[in-house]
Amino acid sequence: MAEVMPPVHKISFGAACDSGGAEFALFSANAGKVELCLFDSNDREISRQLLQRDGDIWHGRFRSISAGQRYGYRVHGPYDPANGHRFNPNKLLIDPYAKALDRSFQLHPAHFGYSAVSSGSARVMDQTDSAPFTPKCLVLPGLSAAEASLRRPLLNTVLYELHVRGMTVQLTELPPQVRGTFSGLSSDPVLLHLKRLGVTAVELLPVQPVADEPRLVQAGLRNYWGYNSICFLALEPRYAAGEPVSEFQQFIRRFHDTGIEVILDVVFNHSGEGDERGPTICFRGIDNASYYRLLPADRSQYVNDAGTGNTLNAAHPAVRRMVLDSLRYWASLGVDGFRFDLATVLGRENGEFHTAARLLSEITSDPDIAKLKLIAEPWDATASGYRLGAFPPPFSEWNDRYRNAVRRFWRGDRGLAPEIATRLTGSSDLFPNRGPFASVNFITAHDGFTLEDLVSYSVKQNRANGENNQDGTNENFSWNCGAEGETDSPAIRTLRQRTKRNLFATMMLSLGVPMITAGDEIGRTQHGNNNAYCQDNEISWLDWQTDSDEAMFLRFVERVIALRTSHPVFRRGSFYRGTVQSQPWKDITWLTAAGNEITPGDWREPDLTLLACAFSPETGLARYYLAMNPTPQPVSVALPAPTGNGWTLLLDTFWPEGGEALHHMMDSCTVRERSLVLLVQS
Repeated sequence: MAEVMPPVHKISFGAACDSGGAEFALFSANAGKVELCLFDSNDREISRQLLQRDGDIWHGRFRSISAGQRYGYRVHGPYDPANGHRFNPNKLLIDPYAKALDRSFQLHPAHFGYSAVSSGSARVMDQTDSAPFTPKCLVLPGLSAAEASLRRPLLNTVLYELHVRGMTVQLTELPPQVRGTFSGLSSDPVLLHLKRLGVTAVELLPVQPVADEPRLVQAGLRNYWGYNSICFLALEPRYAAGEPVSEFQQFIRRFHDTGIEVILDVVFNHSGEGDERGPTICFRGIDNASYYRLLPADRSQYVNDAGTGNTLNAAHPAVRRMVLDSLRYWASLGVDGFRFDLATVLGRENGEFHTAARLLSEITSDPDIAKLKLIAEPWDATASGYRLGAFPPPFSEWNDRYRNAVRRFWRGDRGLAPEIATRLTGSSDLFPNRGPFASVNFITAHDGFTLEDLVSYSVKQNRANGENNQDGTNENFSWNCGAEGETDSPAIRTLRQRTKRNLFATMMLSLGVPMITAGDEIGRTQHGNNNAYCQDNEISWLDWQTDSDEAMFLRFVERVIALRTSHPVFRRGSFYRGTVQSQPWKDITWLTAAGNEITPGDWREPDLTLLACAFSPETGLARYYLAMNPTPQPVSVALPAPTGNGWTLLLDTFWPEGGEALHHMMDSCTVRERSLVLLVQS
């Protein structure tokens, strides 16, 4: 029996230990009794301790509990789904503030809080004990000295989105036991690859513990992406070869030593407990009516703004505190920023999105959080949830209008010149008061086609997901270049490689923060699957073996990122103004092929296909000329008259590795079919 002691300091949620014992605290406004359940290393329950109530906080301090102790909660209260309450003390619950679990979660019938023999609104409470099948929380010792974030300016950032497991599970240079873990991710081969690429920050798909949806379990699949978190301060155990927290800290340290920041994708819009038919793992059993948004007309049902069955109640003080405490915790481990999944949910109060919503305001005003990189996915699963451009500073936002416009332009769609011009120059229409680096520019992401598939498939191929190819978007703006899927045609393969170069170069030469998806640089394919969230296999994993085409494209990628890094004009911190102080030219001029400035009437012409401009950096005398030709015919363009030195070729995507550098031109050049050229004059 653990000896109860009075708390020695202000209560913090979760479990904390010192030389004098351990303290536990849990929020629940509607519970009637809370039991702390202790387990030994053989997973046997050895003790139950009642927590004291102080308002809505249940807490206790125990002398005999030390670091390494396994625990969970049983929370007593009404089982009354019609009024929003789903307490069931037969279900062992994970602490929302747990900083470690002893194993990954595996769904079992015992996790469901209702009886399998009942149905609908008549469902009755299930009395099967779920403890044998539930991961146990671990009491951790105090953290070592905090790792400082790198604080790299956004204008110097090149993002690289990756999956911890998928990045290295097939990297044969590594020992098998570290593949797919933080240790594998921080290994020399990965760090060398990222450094050669020129990546400055990695954005990790969710690393918190994840629950697989019942449908996936029945189908023998798993939630590979991890957007189904069950608690927000712990690490998914499968991503660690050793003790997760110390391994994660070492991973952060190694990346920081290499000059690369770490950004976490966090999922505060819903939990892995699903809808009313889902399991009782954590929040549902602790205080369902507080943690979740419930339908007013029927509180047994959940608001489903996230499209996953439930929606966390981001307006509730306890939920807001949990989000902030989670972000501060990861920041204390050295994390450099966060990408907020379906972030519109976080700004909803009384169901409506508000830019000044309390949670968004608390995030952006918190001194430990606001100094980090904050990236919003500015939509959710509802018709009113698309809020691109509406998030407060210092948020940046995933810009899907950029993605769609660039895809369509290089596919050959007409009438896109004005849209492309706006997207290339930082999307000032969307972020007029925040500057270009509010826009995270991407061509691909984890959700959707890979870059290779974008130029190889016109139709999604998602049958492996078990939903009859009905899942995933049908609006991909992709182009198979003449054949669907794999082909031996040299002409089609050449065109696909060139189109990839066009797409990638456009992103790197645009104002904003570019984001690369892991494996795009080496030709990763998902064989047309544009929703591989449940494919923890070769469909999703990186294949590090490259053929000659992939090796050439990798060299092209390295060259274009280096070009962006070495030319500040592509990393402007402000939008173009139309003039340059003390210079005879504008800071940007849009030009026809004949070299004339494009008029307002020209912009309205759907036949304006070639897009060209001359532009200058914020300071200095250099001038640049960019021309993009998405048509199947070459176009001769007249270059602006040089002042001083002539024009020098920096990039030509017609050629596999970007053309011959230092090639000089005078007054004209040819932009070959479906290609891009970039020139400089200094």
